[in-house]
Amino acid sequence: MTTTDAGGRSAVARACLAAMDIDVWQRRRGPQAAGSGPEVDADAAAALAVLEREVRGCTRCPLHASRTQTVFGAGSPVAEWLFVGEAPGAEEDRQGVPFVGRAGQLLTAMLAALGIARDEVYIANVLKCRPPRNRDPMGEEVQSCEPYLLRQVELVAPRIIIAMGRFAAQSLLKTTRTIGELRGRRWQFGDTGIPLVVTYHPAYLLRNPIDKRKAWEDLCLARRISLGS
Repeated sequence: MTTTDAGGRSAVARACLAAMDIDVWQRRRGPQAAGSGPEVDADAAAALAVLEREVRGCTRCPLHASRTQTVFGAGSPVAEWLFVGEAPGAEEDRQGVPFVGRAGQLLTAMLAALGIARDEVYIANVLKCRPPRNRDPMGEEVQSCEPYLLRQVELVAPRIIIAMGRFAAQSLLKTTRTIGELRGRRWQFGDTGIPLVVTYHPAYLLRNPIDKRKAWEDLCLARRISLGS
């Protein structure tokens, strides 16, 4: 039988982290009873459900004509961490859920290494529909979807936002700086006061595994900021 620690990590996962000189975080239990899931704010959950229905019927930009279905977001409506990617891929377009392909599996594993379950965070994208052939989003598409993302941020009210990839970072921070210039620093999302950390997109890390350590450092920075240290 495989044993796990308080963060849900197996002995193999702990050994891998130790071999990479990566600190092993232990999940802090919240006020809910041990073994129960994250607390759910009924009002936030209901408001997100209403917004999701609105997104499903959205025809604000041409992407509605080529999508299989919209990809709204997933996770806890009271999450402390909100992850934002670029746009849905082919698998997300089929399932209607963000980050369910190989990149999503890597994200889930990185969260587990921090001692955080995927259902404790909230995950969304700048765009709610897949661009054809996974091309970069266009300005009109971003502008059309931006109110939906702003509302998601407002409803979830996270303690920190993690922008994954160049496009998400540039869109959220309204900048043309490179991801190399944006990583490793604490930013702020608009006038919300919510801190924002930039990291690589998991799909990039699958192609460039040498940068996984840098992504880990980004998540550790996010952890320190979310804990107020």
